[in-house]
Amino acid sequence: MRILFALVFLFLLYVKTISLLLAALAVLVVLDGKGAKRRLKRVLFSIFLFNFGVSLGYLIFAAIKGIAPWEYLCYINLKVFVLTYCVFFFFEKVSVVQFFAFSKELGFLLTMTLAQIYSYKRTFEDFRQAFRSRVVSLRDKEYRFIATTFDFFFKKALSDAKEKSLAMRARGFFDG
Repeated sequence: MRILFALVFLFLLYVKTISLLLAALAVLVVLDGKGAKRRLKRVLFSIFLFNFGVSLGYLIFAAIKGIAPWEYLCYINLKVFVLTYCVFFFFEKVSVVQFFAFSKELGFLLTMTLAQIYSYKRTFEDFRQAFRSRVVSLRDKEYRFIATTFDFFFKKALSDAKEKSLAMRARGFFDG
């Protein structure tokens, strides 16, 4: 299954035409069946902000240079959409842990990454619930909550990065 995914992903990376990308998306949607509608929404939601920013930047650049941006914008946005759909589709069918089981080092890195993701998610949920239970008027305090939470996670990420780096160095990950 890993090899099939790698081949499909490589194919999608090297596709240069909109029609082939649309055909690949159609095949993925058909293979997905009933889950396609939900996955299409998830993919769109997950890439919207990034694609919007990149597209806006490219539109500004194209306007300055006097080039027609529409074909390239359609191509690049569709490519990101199809690749993201493919990854979401695959990793719903195959466990990410099983996918990286072939390598001890990758398995270790994945374990560390997932542990940190779940820890941060749990901490954020605790913050959010504490905020909602203590604040009567949410709109007045939301900006401060967001800023404080961001500051906390930024400092925690820096601290955790130092700790993880030392742990990885102790296990020989940075030996040349």
